[in-house]
Amino acid sequence: MSGIDAPEIVDAYNAVRSEKDETNWLLISDAGPKGNQLVLSQTGTGGLSELAELLDDTQVQYAYVRVEYANDAESTRVKFALVIWIGEQTRVMRKARVSIESGDVKQILSHSSIQVETGDKDDLNEEDIVVRLRKAGGADYNGGRG
Repeated sequence: MSGIDAPEIVDAYNAVRSEKDETNWLLISDAGPKGNQLVLSQTGTGGLSELAELLDDTQVQYAYVRVEYANDAESTRVKFALVIWIGEQTRVMRKARVSIESGDVKQILSHSSIQVETGDKDDLNEEDIVVRLRKAGGADYNGGRG
């Protein structure tokens, strides 16, 4: 599975999913410029904005992020997004491998409400992601206001 099932990736995934852990995202990258090994490159607690700063325009990377948002004055929801980052300057042959490789990634990072495949950091704006998560979640306690 090209390293995607490595214990450190599984542990980071479990940390992001845990309500008891502050970790709210993980980032998986290629181990090196050649080959097809994926490694956990980083985890963090700063949400989508922190994660977006680390995405590399020359790489394919996979991220898993926990997003918390208010339903109303009394409650919050927790949802998860899978990000498939294909940097604009990524080599063509590397881009081609994504369709097969992403299936393996989805088997390990298996619980997400939405998938965002992008090469544009603007697509990872937290407000826009929350709107997509609300739509995917079905219930909208915000009166259709996103």
